[in-house]
Amino acid sequence: MFKTAIVPRVSETDGAGHINNTVVPIWFEAGRRGIFRILTPDLAFERWRIALVNMNVDYLAQIYLDKTAQVRTWVENIGIKSFSLYEELWQDEQLCSKGTVTYVYFDYKSNKSKLIPDDIKNALQQHALDTEK
Repeated sequence: MFKTAIVPRVSETDGAGHINNTVVPIWFEAGRRGIFRILTPDLAFERWRIALVNMNVDYLAQIYLDKTAQVRTWVENIGIKSFSLYEELWQDEQLCSKGTVTYVYFDYKSNKSKLIPDDIKNALQQHALDTEK
């Protein structure tokens, strides 16, 4: 699992006084940085190896400006050409949001999906969602 601290910004707060729902997917993406480094250690886009194909977010509780939040990211499933992540957003010891995202291992030069190499699968597996979750 990867844990990423998120410090809410004033600009992310909406008129209802909580963090706007459009911000949560951006925070989830921030939590994927460790995953991105497994695939492209230097984060160089000319060597980028994945394409996002699906994202789902469930909103469970309001998130506020005055407290740091934490994104927790696990690898949920690893397939032949794709993998999915499970993500949670916590604030003040409360689960506020959860979601899933699926990426395809992708070659942008040929514009085609490719098989995920075994070394990448092994590295991703190190962050697998615990079966007790």
